Amino acid sequence: MNETRPLILIVDDNATNIDLLVNTLRPEYRLGIAKKGATALEYAEKYHPDLILLDIMMPEMDGYEVCTRLKNTPLTEGIPVIFITAMSETVNKTKGFDLGAVDYITKPFHAAEVKARVQAHLAMALMKSELRSQNALLEQMVQKKTVEIQDMLQGIISSMALMVEIRDPYTAGHQQRVAQLACAIADRMGLPPERVEGLRIAALLHDVGKIRIPVSILNRTGKLLDAEMEIIKIHPQISFDILQNIPFPWPCTRMVVEHHERLDGRGYPHGLHGDEILLESKILSVADVAEAKSSFRPYRPAQGIEAALNELRQQRGTLYDSAAVDACLELFAGGRFRFELPQQEAVRHVPSLLSHPHEQIE
Repeated sequence: MNETRPLILIVDDNATNIDLLVNTLRPEYRLGIAKKGATALEYAEKYHPDLILLDIMMPEMDGYEVCTRLKNTPLTEGIPVIFITAMSETVNKTKGFDLGAVDYITKPFHAAEVKARVQAHLAMALMKSELRSQNALLEQMVQKKTVEIQDMLQGIISSMALMVEIRDPYTAGHQQRVAQLACAIADRMGLPPERVEGLRIAALLHDVGKIRIPVSILNRTGKLLDAEMEIIKIHPQISFDILQNIPFPWPCTRMVVEHHERLDGRGYPHGLHGDEILLESKILSVADVAEAKSSFRPYRPAQGIEAALNELRQQRGTLYDSAAVDACLELFAGGRFRFELPQQEAVRHVPSLLSHPHEQIE
C-alpha cells in the first residue's frame, strides 16, 4: 500500500452508502470508516485524515454536531469536511457551511461527482498547506531582515552620535546619558514601549546638528557673544535637516527639533508654546537639562545633579513640563536612576573655566 496517498475518513451509519463510497475512492485513496460521530472524532484526532466525508443524519450525534466539534478542536479544525446527505433544502446546506464545511455531496451518489469534489478539495487543502509553509518561511526571512535592518540602524545612529562627540569631547557621552534618563522618565510616566524606543533614538541623535557648529565655539571657555549664541541656536534645525529623510517609524525629527522649545514660548528654534510641543520633546528637554547642568562644560565646572534638579523644580510648569519634571525628580529622589556612562576624565584638565551657565547650549 502506498502510504503517501491521501487519507479520507468516511462517516456514515448506512452500510450501503459506505460500500458505494469505498468502491469509488479505494483505488486512489487510503480510507477510514466510522459509523458513529464519537468514533469519527476519535479517529480524526488520532490519524488526522486529509478529508472527511460526513453524513448528516446519524443516531446519537448528527453530522452538524460532529462538524462543530471538529472545528472547535485545534488538532482537527483544519481538516476539510464535505457533508453527504439526502437533504436538498438550501437552509440545510447553509447551516453546514456556517459550521465550517467546504462542500456538499447529495445522495444518491454519482461516482464521477464524488471523485471530482474530493480531488478538488484535496488539491485546495494541499495548496493552502503549501501557502502556509511559504508564509512561515517568508515570516522567518522578514524577521531575519528586520533584525539586520535594526542592527544597521543602531550602527548608523551610534556612528552619527560619535561624530558629534569626536568634535566636542567635552560633552562626550552626553547624548547617551540623556537617552538613558529620557527613557527612564518616559517609563515612569507610563508611555508605551514603542514610544519610549522612538524617544531613545531621538535622544541619541538630538545634538547631531552640532556638527555644523565651529569647534572654536563648542569648546569656548568664556561667555559666548550674542552672535555666537545665535549660531549655537541653529543646531536643532540642523539636526532636523540631517535626519528628516530617514523614514523613522516614530516622530524622531520632531523630537530633535523641539528639544530646546519651552512651555512659555521662549525656546528655539520656533518659539512653540505648551501643547504645541510634542510630549516626547518635553521629556527630552527635561533629560537634556538634567544631564547638561549636572555635567562639566568648557564655560563652567560641573554643577552636580542637585543643582540641575533645583533648576527643574524652579522652572516646573513654566519652562519644563510638570509631569516630566515630577517623574525626573522621583527617579533621583528614590534612587531609581543613575547615569550608566560617567563623564570623560579628560575634561578635568581643561583650564580657564568660567561660571557662566548657558542653558541654551547644553
